[in-house]
Amino acid sequence: MSDDLNFNDLKHAMRAATPSPDARKRAENIALAQENFDRLQGSADDTRPTSDARKPGLFRGVMIMLKSIPAKGALAASTALAAVGLVLVLPVLQEPPAPLKLRDTAKDDAVAIEEMEAPLVEPSIAPMAKSAPQRFATGLSAPEIRPMPPLSDTEAYPETDPNPLKVTAESPVSTFSVDVDTASYAVLRNSLETGTLPPKDAVRIEEMVNYFPYGYAAPSGDTPFATHLATMVTPWNPDTRLLRIALQGRLPDIAARPPLNLVFLIDTSGSMDAANKLPLLKQSFSLMLSELRPEDSVAIVTYAGSAGRVLDPTPASDRTTILAALDRLTAGGSTAGQAGLQQAYATAEAMQDGEEVSRVILATDGDFNVGLSDPDALKDYIAKKRESGTYLSVLGFGRGNLDDATMQALAQTGNGQAAYIDTLHEARKVLVDQLTGTLFPIADDVKIQVEFNPATIAEYRLIGYETRQLNREDFNNDKVDAGEIGAGHAVTALYELTPTGSPARQTDPLRYGTAPESSVSDELGFLKLRYKAPGASTSQLIETPITADLKDDTDAQFAAAIAGFGQLLTDARYLGDWGWDEAIALATEHRGDDPFGYRTEAVRLMRLAQSLADRD
Repeated sequence: MSDDLNFNDLKHAMRAATPSPDARKRAENIALAQENFDRLQGSADDTRPTSDARKPGLFRGVMIMLKSIPAKGALAASTALAAVGLVLVLPVLQEPPAPLKLRDTAKDDAVAIEEMEAPLVEPSIAPMAKSAPQRFATGLSAPEIRPMPPLSDTEAYPETDPNPLKVTAESPVSTFSVDVDTASYAVLRNSLETGTLPPKDAVRIEEMVNYFPYGYAAPSGDTPFATHLATMVTPWNPDTRLLRIALQGRLPDIAARPPLNLVFLIDTSGSMDAANKLPLLKQSFSLMLSELRPEDSVAIVTYAGSAGRVLDPTPASDRTTILAALDRLTAGGSTAGQAGLQQAYATAEAMQDGEEVSRVILATDGDFNVGLSDPDALKDYIAKKRESGTYLSVLGFGRGNLDDATMQALAQTGNGQAAYIDTLHEARKVLVDQLTGTLFPIADDVKIQVEFNPATIAEYRLIGYETRQLNREDFNNDKVDAGEIGAGHAVTALYELTPTGSPARQTDPLRYGTAPESSVSDELGFLKLRYKAPGASTSQLIETPITADLKDDTDAQFAAAIAGFGQLLTDARYLGDWGWDEAIALATEHRGDDPFGYRTEAVRLMRLAQSLADRD
């Protein structure tokens, strides 16, 4: 057949398949299209790229194909595409989505710190619907999100080196801030489940160890937490010992807890337009709402090209209104992080009216690319704001441009916790099972200082806590910020100790050094703890000797296995021939009571990491 005949056949077939024009519908659709066009002018921008690589367009392949065929064939193909596109577009034009009207602040995205301290101009609020479809009554309708692999290599993590080995006679004192964050474990799990080993800087061993619940006894009396010490033979070196220092926070009567003022500060920038970001964020917050009480209040602030409050302070019992506000959020624009923080803190301060606990919960992928993007400047601003009594917690979502370094800095400075949420299971753990610890502080600025006895301990090293190190003089300085402990939270720290006379000693005694004085005490060291009651300015001191007769337990053994896991992922210089098989066996043997399967999951991740390490 000739080309002309093929073209005529195609033309007649398309005419027969095309519905007869409806003049009324055509006029309605054109009018509606013009209305949508006018309404969307100046709204959300395209998703910003997360790497320098050029992204292929949706129809780039089609255009290349059309260029390679004859002109008549191209005309026929383009006509067919236009007909298909018309069929797809018309239903969309008939039922356009309801727009979300955000309130815009009067601040420019690039205002300086001093401008952030200026009085906030309160913008007008678009009325929020008081009713919503029935599906909002029990939760949002998005499906459960599964782990997704990173999309690019623009992620940022704190750059640290493992803590060095210390000679006791030269540096007998170790000082650090407590850490109850768990983001690192969830990030490495996400990496492993998508078939890659995590970046070494993403692995923080203390956050891995503290991810798991332990069976530590609760404190008695008025002390906000109890201290639990244990020692054991180091699994990877029989000539050294592990010292476990654990703090268990008190869990107050939940019925007597003060009301909560929560401000959800939600990143709705273009980079959040992914299944494991904004949709998962909505689902996560909907889970938390079921744990709140009627006297609690919730407000929602968003930030993208500009910041705005999309939900005024609303009683937590009005779930329909809160869930409707969440469901309407869409992603688009660049990230005006500083304007969002300003609006959120202003909202939280306005909500305070008595003894409520106020907290801003920042949910983001951490990419602050517009406005005040310098982590140090952000820390300075948040340090000033925490004095008002409003805590800041940070929840990370998604991979590809995850700025973990900024998220950690913000959470630590804001007297809050940092967590990473990659699945609804993790959202439930953080925002449901551990809600009281996440939201209700029982001790601020908690510092640990250990003085080791050079007569019994020749060397030591702290495993993890590299980003939480403090100077020795910081321990007694109440102006130095440190970590917080929430209700029911547990904190675990591990030291590897080399006894005097042990063949495991790695440093030689100094020729001109002073020999350690003999001591009648066989103590391994002396533990000091400092903490402040929430809102207090003066710290309190707790002191405990570390005796040589301490025993180990299942929790200590499992924590040691997780510490070994972290070292195998980062720096195994102290592990000798101890490897994946030994770590897996130790964790399996000491899983103990594991009602939620967290420890079983850890064993599975160890096995997966072993396979990936052998492959690489």
